[in-house]
Parts: sequence; structure tokens; C-alpha cells
Amino acid sequence: MELIVARNRADLVKTRGEGRVALVPTMGALHEGHRALMREAKALASRVVVSIFVNPLQFGPAEDFSRYPRTLEADLEACREEGVSVVFTPSAAEMYPPDRQVSVASGHMGVIVEGAVRPGHFDGVLTVVLKLFNLVQPDIAVFGQKDAQQLALIRRMVADLDLPIEIAGVPTVREDDGLALSSRNRYLSPAGRRTALALSRALFAGALESVPSRIRAAALAEIEGADLALDYLVLVDPATFAEVGESHRGEAILAVAAKVGTTRLIDNAVLRLP
Repeated sequence: MELIVARNRADLVKTRGEGRVALVPTMGALHEGHRALMREAKALASRVVVSIFVNPLQFGPAEDFSRYPRTLEADLEACREEGVSVVFTPSAAEMYPPDRQVSVASGHMGVIVEGAVRPGHFDGVLTVVLKLFNLVQPDIAVFGQKDAQQLALIRRMVADLDLPIEIAGVPTVREDDGLALSSRNRYLSPAGRRTALALSRALFAGALESVPSRIRAAALAEIEGADLALDYLVLVDPATFAEVGESHRGEAILAVAAKVGTTRLIDNAVLRLP
């Protein structure tokens, strides 16, 4: 089946057909992690739509919007190889007309942890995701667990706004050395990449413990002395992203974010406390 590339709303409408539709929202610069999302989408639906759009609303004024990697031709080839039906790649003007006024507010969960470091980020994420949901009208949408707080907020938005869409999460894909795949990894120098491994080592060390205080201590011990600027290392409830107490049992997410040189990376691990 030939890949259809829709560059605007009108093109997208023409691609609608029968059967169950899965949406994979991306900002492009596709890697093996994105391919895992596409494969999961293909297993869950008869038609897969991948969106490629670098969303300006989720970048702060001092962030890397202008230099975020844009590799459309390579991305389209990856989508062809994975059997994607449609790629929706709109312009910023198509997504955000100059007279737009309404955005989605991400609530309390959107201003803590990652949201505290990047004010307004999750408002921008939820706004573009809701627009994509309305434009594509998928039955299911597939997201990566690597962006755990984003995934939790999208699930919250779907529940709170009664959206008829199923949300599927896919585990983080890692390099052989443990580094989580990210489009931003290409910014790292060889030395920076070695430094970045402290993030995944911290998560693996924390996962060996079973009590919140010991989990945090073990994770921090792996980061101390590394040549990076730590934004946060937290153990949180997966549904609310509130930090968990010492008596917490069940699932928790150990999340970390840091700058390695000028490159900001995030990672997390889902833990089950006995």
C-alpha cells in the first residue's frame, strides 16, 4: 500500500477510509522508539496515521525549537518501511491560524515535575494532541512511556473531556548501553553521551530497591559526580505525578531530567513497590 502524505486538513479528509484507525503523534526525527510505536499501532488497528509536526506551543522561549531536528524525507521512508497508511505533516500556520484564542489548560499535573521546569509546556502538548485527535478522529492513539508525564496528562485529558479514544502506552526503547532513545541524542558529543548514561544507571539502581527513600538514594548516588545539571529526580504516583510517601505500595515512576552540556534529556522507569 502506498504511503499517503497529507499536508493540510483538506488532504487529511480525503484519506479517511473504513476500519479502525490508530494515530501516532510525533515531532519527526524518527528513530527506533518511534518505529516501536508504529508497530504497536499496526497491531492494534487496520490503518495507521503518523503525524509529524514540530509543535511551537510546547517550546519555551529559551528552548531548542529552531534547531530541533527536521528530517522529513528520512521520516517518510521510515513510515513506508513500517507500513504506515498516512503521514499528516501540516505547517504551523495550518495548525494555528493567526486568530486562534483557545488552548487546553493542563491543570495542576501540568505545572509540577517537568511542568515546573518548563512552564506552559504541557498546555502546548495537550492543545496540539487534542487538535490532532479532532482532525484525525482515531479510535486509538499510541504514545511512548519515555514521556511518562505527557502520557499521564493525555490519559487525564481523555477522561476529563470524555474523548472516545483509547490511549496505548509503549515501553521505552533503549540503546544496548541503556540510554533511552531520543531525537535529541544526536546533539550529544561522544563524551556527552557517556555522561548521559548516568541517567539510565540511576533508574536501574533505583529499581533494585523497594522502599521510596532507598530508591531515591540509590538513584542519586549514580548521578552524583556526573558532569550534568540535574533538574529533578523524583519518585511519583503514575496517575497524578505527586511524589509518593514512604508507605506507598503499587506502581510508582522514578523520573529524571538533566542537561548534558546544552542537551536536555528525560528518562523514567516504572517500578512496582511490594
